[in-house]
Amino acid sequence: MTLLVCWAGIDPHGTSSLYIASDSRLSWDKSTVFDSGRKVFAFSGWPDILGYCGDVLFPSLALNQIVNLADAGLLFAPNFSPKQKFQAIVDKLNDLVADYPAARAGLAVNKLTIVHGSRDPHAKGVFFCHSISWANGKWGGEEKQMPAASDVLFVEGTGARAFNENLVRYRDGPNRRTSRAVFHCFCDALAHPVDYTVGGPPQLVGLIRNPDSAALTFGVVYEGKRTFLGAHVDNLRSFDKVQWRNANFELCDGRTLKKLPNAQPQPDPLRRL
Repeated sequence: MTLLVCWAGIDPHGTSSLYIASDSRLSWDKSTVFDSGRKVFAFSGWPDILGYCGDVLFPSLALNQIVNLADAGLLFAPNFSPKQKFQAIVDKLNDLVADYPAARAGLAVNKLTIVHGSRDPHAKGVFFCHSISWANGKWGGEEKQMPAASDVLFVEGTGARAFNENLVRYRDGPNRRTSRAVFHCFCDALAHPVDYTVGGPPQLVGLIRNPDSAALTFGVVYEGKRTFLGAHVDNLRSFDKVQWRNANFELCDGRTLKKLPNAQPQPDPLRRL
């Protein structure tokens, strides 16, 4: 399965950001893994993000189609609210799963959870987050209200228990009640997995409060390498079109891999060696 975490960033003016992070491992057994599997998605034309855990084949096919349909202007109307976009996503999932050979492909017995995050195009700083779950042959889900301080909204996958146990330390630590504390906890848990199904570099997508911005896909500097949606990209030449973060959630230079000179230092004193 995976480790999938969604959280909200809160400042004195309200919700300022929403993120989904995931590991990159696809696993068949302890000796057969692939650490570059894409699990998060950012719409290039809309303030919407998606992530999944559980079954791999159906969401990897369906979510790519959903994002491409929306970015081509074929899924959402320009004035859709986050809840209307969520319903459009659910309707399309229902359309796709109706023709999907679930029993043969494994979806009939596998669990699947998809998390959708969105920002309201009309009300500044209003964000939306909802899970969509497939179990026992039907869809379900849960909407989460934005917290009063930066905190986790959803934790899903086989790594959820270990992450939640680790989160206790970070909620009591010096960076508590900050967005970076959640990512610190995520990267620390990823570096110390307790299950072979969790691994690979972090993937990160997000939304910010700027009303004119679409979703963002971040490059992540992890263990001394550039990664993007789970793939290593060190052999490419231009890194300036992507916003880069490291395991401290600091803004980085994609060429040097170092923190940008004017970026705020965000050390993690709780990270385990």
